[in-house]
Amino acid sequence: MTTSSEILRLDDIHVIHTARTGTLFRRDKVHAVNGVSLTLNRGETIGIVGESGCGKSTLARVMVGLQSPTSGTVSFKGNDIVKRDQATAKAYGKSVSIIFQDPSTALNARMSVHDILLDPLKVHGIGTPAQRESRVRELLHLVGLPASTSEVFPGQVSGGQRQRVAIARALALDPDIIVADEPTSALDVSVRAQILNLLSDLKERLNLGMAFISHDIQTVRYVSDRIVVMKAGRVVEEGPAESVFSNPTDAYTRTLLSAAPSLLANH
Repeated sequence: MTTSSEILRLDDIHVIHTARTGTLFRRDKVHAVNGVSLTLNRGETIGIVGESGCGKSTLARVMVGLQSPTSGTVSFKGNDIVKRDQATAKAYGKSVSIIFQDPSTALNARMSVHDILLDPLKVHGIGTPAQRESRVRELLHLVGLPASTSEVFPGQVSGGQRQRVAIARALALDPDIIVADEPTSALDVSVRAQILNLLSDLKERLNLGMAFISHDIQTVRYVSDRIVVMKAGRVVEEGPAESVFSNPTDAYTRTLLSAAPSLLANH
């Protein structure tokens, strides 16, 4: 049984972008994230679901520090990371990792798999050279790849294997939390279930916290303890996965579920 402890807290997060539309002197504003609050605990998976453009990927960028909120606070183990000092920034960079949607663009095509996995260990000054090499082998084993994969380049392996490399890189620094932004949408249907199973297995084995972001509510169903449904930058429903799926309270959630009748048939 995993133990939960709060790693990340978002309070009243707003992200407002300036659009390309409008006049030269008065650009239109887009409220990408509008008053979102949530917590992410170690050992728990939150599924964040909604249609394209609902703000979920912007929220993911806020979670990992790639996007500063227009207003609101992001707390990492009780420290405000928007105003982070260098020490907090380094700890945060180690503790919170991201898996991007498309591994072919997320991985450096000119680096071998070995160097891709070694790089974060070197940047953070972790271990001796021998310990780093051992960690690379351990990471490949953890994501179900043969040791020989370390010698190849990302373009020489399949999409599913590339995503396994991206997951291994996200795990390199032994994070508390992984933010997975549509991690299966660029993959063949036959490979998606394998990656979902791998992520679920890693979450249990490593007691990871995970934010799993997807437009596909069926995918979110398989991996999440808690569900957050977003529409137009706002959270319209949140709760334990079972209750959201068996008794959705918001009309938009019911609309998303109606596109997944096989799931409704299970309840």
